[in-house]
Amino acid sequence: MTKQVAIIGGGPAGLMAAEMLAAAGGLAVTVFDAMPSVGRKFLMAGKGGMNITHAEPLADFVSRYGERADQIAPLLDAFGPSALREWIRGLGIETFVGTSGRVFPTEMKAAPMLRAWLHRLRSQGVHFQVRHRWLGWADDQLRFATPAGEIAVEADAVVLALGGGSWAKLGSDGRWVPLLLERGVSVAPLRPSNCGFDVAWTPYFSERFAGEPVKAVVASVGAQRQQGEFNITATGIEGGLIYALSAPLRDALARDGQAALTLDLAPGRSLEKLAAELSRPRGRDTLANHLRRRAGIEGVKAALLREFCPAETLNAATSLAAAIKALPLPVTATRPIDEAISTAGGVAFEGLDEHLMLRSQPGVFCAGEMLDWEAPTGGYLLTACLASGRAAGLGVRHWLGA
Repeated sequence: MTKQVAIIGGGPAGLMAAEMLAAAGGLAVTVFDAMPSVGRKFLMAGKGGMNITHAEPLADFVSRYGERADQIAPLLDAFGPSALREWIRGLGIETFVGTSGRVFPTEMKAAPMLRAWLHRLRSQGVHFQVRHRWLGWADDQLRFATPAGEIAVEADAVVLALGGGSWAKLGSDGRWVPLLLERGVSVAPLRPSNCGFDVAWTPYFSERFAGEPVKAVVASVGAQRQQGEFNITATGIEGGLIYALSAPLRDALARDGQAALTLDLAPGRSLEKLAAELSRPRGRDTLANHLRRRAGIEGVKAALLREFCPAETLNAATSLAAAIKALPLPVTATRPIDEAISTAGGVAFEGLDEHLMLRSQPGVFCAGEMLDWEAPTGGYLLTACLASGRAAGLGVRHWLGA
């Protein structure tokens, strides 16, 4: 009898698991998704330019996964950035490496890739059932809510690829967490990752500078330092530089109840040079003109100094130079999880075997962002989702002897 495999979640991890299973032959593979179509978050991520992976050395690539690098490393050894680019080429899509090392498809969009992929999966016999929201189990059957009412589905193996807890409108809503907890599966609480933060701006600063970019700065949280830029929002800060440091900033908030981003507003100038320049007589210059002429600080950078420095700091060259080189920007909270690009937390690796099967639920495999790992943007998220989906699909084949 043909073995039935249910894949719940039609994002990159679920689709990659489906491809591995379809390639085995002799299996009936069905992808279930709660949304009206699959790959919605994937498509949204590609709207601004589809960043697929990163071309840096593999050891550096693996290090981006922080505390879970040891668990992610075997997945990337089997299907890393180079293998991913070859796989995409098999879909008829060429890629290139940008100046930052990020890898993009030549068309810069996700839609052509998804169309080609779905066409190939359907031609391999994969079936799709959309508007099917997973409700857990009834005995050994899978429960789904559908437009026609609740149904039960039997499966010989299951791949759960349900995403994290951000972007609920695209399908990643974290509603699977209690379904697994009630079955005794260890799940770390979902937390925002690659997220913005709230800052207690004064009303003037918020109204005047919301939407302004802060460019050419170095930010640090503890021992982590990163150069780049970020944006001021009406409620706080967001952008690439903030996302890169969001994990240690979030964890410091949770641990200590407070946290701050330390900004070097003039990374190209030494503290000594700044102090010497700012010590020169101001004459009739205002502080704003003095900062602009002597330190190259103006606009939103000058406003940040005024926002967080007392008058005595601003009026003393030595302390002003020190503030320019190390300005503490206190944050009060992460933005809501649904605004985050991704989430940390999820199914603990300790509860999985080497094939990503739940030790407590034989025949049930997990993949993608619902696993307990996180990574910065830059292609790391998508690569690990695809690599884990591949591993889960191969794990099902091993389990079923296919």
